[in-house]
Amino acid sequence: MNKLSVIIPAYNEEAYIEDAIKSVREAYEIIVIDSYSTDSTKEKALALGCKVIERKFDNFSAQKNFALPYATGDWILFMDADERATQKLWFEIQDTIANPKNEGYKIKFLHFYMNRFLYHKVDRVTRLVKNKDIKFTGDVHEKLHINGSIGELKNFMVHYTYKGFFNWLQKKDSYAWFQAGMGFKKGKKVTYFHLIFKPMYRFFHTYIIKRGFLDGIPGLALASINAYGVLSRYAKLLLLQRGLK
Repeated sequence: MNKLSVIIPAYNEEAYIEDAIKSVREAYEIIVIDSYSTDSTKEKALALGCKVIERKFDNFSAQKNFALPYATGDWILFMDADERATQKLWFEIQDTIANPKNEGYKIKFLHFYMNRFLYHKVDRVTRLVKNKDIKFTGDVHEKLHINGSIGELKNFMVHYTYKGFFNWLQKKDSYAWFQAGMGFKKGKKVTYFHLIFKPMYRFFHTYIIKRGFLDGIPGLALASINAYGVLSRYAKLLLLQRGLK
């Protein structure tokens, strides 16, 4: 039977890490790649039988690529500390790797935001892959590259996205710096189009096209924060271009 390794990047996730680990506790091995947490994240992971490796964080791809050689399973599931595999998803993963038809699988993510599930904010990300010739690229919103076909699982991973308003703003700003840095390396130039139209369109796309308005106040908040994230990215790229960072 194929064995499953789970890789979980973490930094100061003591409030979340235990539930994440317990949701996949039947895996062959669970590897936590910790960025030298200053809370009890490491201790909690070790207490639950995880293999903990440590590395100073520089970007998301490098962190996950560093953990790859430690995975000894035939398949790897990547998840974050604020994500939970539902029981239905876990059973589906087991059935899938027992009789795989693809080399990788996308998983649908149901977001829990401001005390409710956002049923009109569903992402599909490749997270379950055969442990062979894989790597990540990109400093943030990293892309997983595999050799072979990619399918999609039916059941959801739950993502506890929201940890407070200011935490969410801080996260968006942090991601924006990574994205601005990537754009700067590629020589991308910022125009008024990027600073005005792009944020407006992101709000329109999230709130109207994706029907975020049906998710009430949380849907409105998410659309607004997403628009802010786009504005922040291009504003930071402009600072880099002008040598003000």
